[in-house]
Amino acid sequence: MLDNLLAGFISWLEHVITGWGAWGIMGIMALESCNIPIPSEATMPFAGYLVSKGDMNFHVAAWAGAIGCLLGSIPSYYLGYFGGRPFIEKYGKYFLISKKDLEDTDKWVDKYGDWAFFICRMLPVVRTFISLPAGILRAKKRFFFSMTLLGSLIWCYALVFVGVKFGQHIDAFKSLWHKFDVAIILGCVILAVWYVYHHFKNLKES
Repeated sequence: MLDNLLAGFISWLEHVITGWGAWGIMGIMALESCNIPIPSEATMPFAGYLVSKGDMNFHVAAWAGAIGCLLGSIPSYYLGYFGGRPFIEKYGKYFLISKKDLEDTDKWVDKYGDWAFFICRMLPVVRTFISLPAGILRAKKRFFFSMTLLGSLIWCYALVFVGVKFGQHIDAFKSLWHKFDVAIILGCVILAVWYVYHHFKNLKES
């Protein structure tokens, strides 16, 4: 069951990314950095899977993802820069950003300074929304965009590597899916529901 679902998903991704190549990866990752929650945890490992098949170059895939992150961060940063905190506090819910998200980001910046933006670029979920708070906090542009590229590059290389290893051992993974497909699907559903519940709970409390 899980095998069939994943096969369909992989087939769709393969159609999109192989059709557009590095440009497709770049576009998807740019959207993610524009606060659209498209998980890079799915995009970049799939690019790595294509690398394992010989359909894409390892370094091209990773750099395409990182450059996409950088490009998507630019409008997001300036939205926060010119809109300011009051704008985000009022309209942030339309970007799925709650006051708690801003408060958590403030804590990261208070603790690590501008380096927080580099660290956050390598964290799941947080990395999608970090550019808006960076703009609000008037992070130094040159430093922020440099750290965005560097942190995203590390993140993308790591995920592409995971995808390569997945592709090299796909038969072993398939055997696990056949044995534990129901348990794996149930676990994924529970995690997804938990994330959505807590995120929208924060939005309602904002």
